[in-house]
Amino acid sequence: MNLENSAHLFRAKPNAARRAERGIFWLFRLATYVVLLSGAAVFANIIFKGAGTVFKTEAPFINTTFLTAAPESLYVFEWQGQKREMGDHAFRAFKQQHPEAANVKAESFVYSAGGIFPCIVGTVLLVLGSMAIALSLGVCAAIYLNEYARDGAFIRFVRLAILNLAGVPSIVFGLFGFGMFVIFFGWNVSLLAGWFTLAFMVLPVVITASEESLKAVPKGFREGSLALGATKWQTIRKNVLPYALPGILTSSILGIARVAGETAPIMFTAAYVVRDKMPWEVEKFSDFFLQGVMALPYHIYVVSSKIPQNEYTERVQYGTAFVFLVIVAVIAMASILLRNRLRNRYKW
Repeated sequence: MNLENSAHLFRAKPNAARRAERGIFWLFRLATYVVLLSGAAVFANIIFKGAGTVFKTEAPFINTTFLTAAPESLYVFEWQGQKREMGDHAFRAFKQQHPEAANVKAESFVYSAGGIFPCIVGTVLLVLGSMAIALSLGVCAAIYLNEYARDGAFIRFVRLAILNLAGVPSIVFGLFGFGMFVIFFGWNVSLLAGWFTLAFMVLPVVITASEESLKAVPKGFREGSLALGATKWQTIRKNVLPYALPGILTSSILGIARVAGETAPIMFTAAYVVRDKMPWEVEKFSDFFLQGVMALPYHIYVVSSKIPQNEYTERVQYGTAFVFLVIVAVIAMASILLRNRLRNRYKW
């Protein structure tokens, strides 16, 4: 009996403070579950409705027109007692084949037919170009701040400025890019202006995450390399950067998610509502960088807010959002796989 009593001697005794702490714990847990369920409901709604646009019930089970064609106006009309829906090109060809249909009454719905292939291409180009610039500048800045710069008032001010830039709204970066790259540099609405605007927007995240990754590499790696006669740059390149790369790629994943989903910056610097030619259809190589593109987030914005809403535009909205989520997930997954591969290769 005494042993049984002693076993419970240090057991926590219930009291008001512990009950309150347990209640707060469950409150936080419930709030987490509500956030997760809300996000899951949004994604499930997009996937459920968007899949109906992207996939079909008959072979080849994928709406290839939606994924490979450009946006068109949709014409809805009745012909020989049947309701028909045709895109702009198909409707013109139909009237040429049937002269008696020249005066047929048809309702038109903008951007409700065709596909989103130019938007897909433009989004991928914007993400890849801006992340290449952001990673190049961000990693170089992080190396300087962590490996070369001496801690002082100026360096602390620079770090504070970087943290403050991370909280600047994207619309401000859009206006900055419009004034700097579009007007001052004379790049007009182009890929180049969009790349640098998006890169500057995500640069604080890349610098901060990259610097933390460099700090996580043990100092012994540096000291051992320097003791063997290596230069500072050789030490950084051979003994520091390889082990910091997984963390740097983590910052790229965060940057991709933000860059791909931004509308305000590209609205002023890179995005067109509609463009007839694909980005590679240029006369000179330099024209490739100085042309605007269509983009998925801007297309969603236009279709959702700038034209009358109906059942036909809804299909395009959810289909575009579904494809957009898939593209972002694929690019982020590629970064995750590369990060895990490097992490396994440089375990220490």
